[in-house]
Amino acid sequence: MKISNETKVGVLTISALTILILGFNYLKGKDIFKKSRKIYAVFDDLGSLAKSNEVKINGYVIGIVTELKAMDKDMSGIVATINLKEEVNIPKDSKALISTPLVGAAFIDIEKGGSPEFMIPGDTLTTKVDIGILDDVKAQLTPTLTKVRGTLDSLNNVFGSINGVINNQTKIELQQTLANLNKASSSLNGLLDNQTGPLAKTLNNASAITEGFKKSSADIDSIIKNAKKATGKLAALEIQPAIDSLQAMISQLKSTAASIADPNGTLGALMTDRTLYNRLTDAILSAEILIDDLKAHPKRYVNLSIFGKKDKGGYLNSPLPKDTVPAENK
Repeated sequence: MKISNETKVGVLTISALTILILGFNYLKGKDIFKKSRKIYAVFDDLGSLAKSNEVKINGYVIGIVTELKAMDKDMSGIVATINLKEEVNIPKDSKALISTPLVGAAFIDIEKGGSPEFMIPGDTLTTKVDIGILDDVKAQLTPTLTKVRGTLDSLNNVFGSINGVINNQTKIELQQTLANLNKASSSLNGLLDNQTGPLAKTLNNASAITEGFKKSSADIDSIIKNAKKATGKLAALEIQPAIDSLQAMISQLKSTAASIADPNGTLGALMTDRTLYNRLTDAILSAEILIDDLKAHPKRYVNLSIFGKKDKGGYLNSPLPKDTVPAENK
């Protein structure tokens, strides 16, 4: 059997419409394949609540708002239809309220009660008014704003009185003061300039010095360690024995000096006897004369011939002339 093109187009159109309707309802939160469980809540004011907004218990989404309808022409209340997606037990004494967060859409929050009986489809929830965060903030800010307004009025009166008191001369002085403040501010800005200001240069120098200290930290640690070793060695030395030795040596030096100064001793006699000094001087002079004669006439004292030849003479019969000891010293 051959299917015509018109039939194919019709089937495709119906299928597309069916898929579109199902998708639209799914996006709205409706599941047409599940049996809906509807309960209701009556509010005096919806605030920002709208269709498709969520219904939560303890922050968990259990359904959505599918319809909002006035109870009567006098608008004595607005009925919100809640389609429950989850099979949860809601006590009959539970209360529904509209919660409006700072960010996000409003939602119905159900506060669970303690009744052992649970709601069934078609029942209506008791509602209460929720004081939102914005209302709470407004209630707290209102007294503060009132006080601020009173303070501003007082300031206006004070400034008015000040304007009446201040004369032209005072105004000129105030202007000069403000000009001086501007100059001081400019100077301070120059001081605090992060490129050319003195404070910036000082901080840069301090940074350079700190970097130098960081680079020299190893040398400083080595110096400190050496100083610790030196102080340890000094602490380990026995200073008292050295002091005792020095004192003993000083005593010996004093005794030696006393012996030298004593005229009855050998060194004292040498230092005080002039005759002994003269004799020593004569002996030294004679020794010098003998050495000079030995250098000038060595053959007189050593007669040695390698080849057997004899010395032909020319000997000195007396030593070379030398200084003699002065008569007054003899």
